[in-house]
Amino acid sequence: MVKLISHSADETEQIGEKIAKKLHGTEVIALFGGLGMGKTAFTRGLARALGVDDGVSSPTFALVNEYSGKYNIYHFDMYRVNSWDDLYSTGFFDYIDNGILVIEWSENIEGALPENAIRITIEKGESDDERIFEIEGVEI
Repeated sequence: MVKLISHSADETEQIGEKIAKKLHGTEVIALFGGLGMGKTAFTRGLARALGVDDGVSSPTFALVNEYSGKYNIYHFDMYRVNSWDDLYSTGFFDYIDNGILVIEWSENIEGALPENAIRITIEKGESDDERIFEIEGVEI
């Protein structure tokens, strides 16, 4: 496990950029962390490093946003997913192995995550802007 500390949204995006450099195109990135922890900022940095020019936004209402760059990126929000039926309705299983999946609120689908998923837990640090990233499943 790697532990990194971010002091700003820009640094959070830079962590996403570092991880993007290690990806091959079919990874599942499971993000764990509460509201306002920087999950979307992380995804914005990751997507930018993979050539996505469009603005990255939280998929809260759409459930999944798709971005095209070096690889296809599928950005999921599982906040309102409470059952296997809910998960199937998102199309989640159709996306696996067809691009990079970045999943916000992975806590809600823990049992459906592949064993080789990259797991990133984001917690609040000592200051309002500080975030602690614990990263498993990828060397950076």
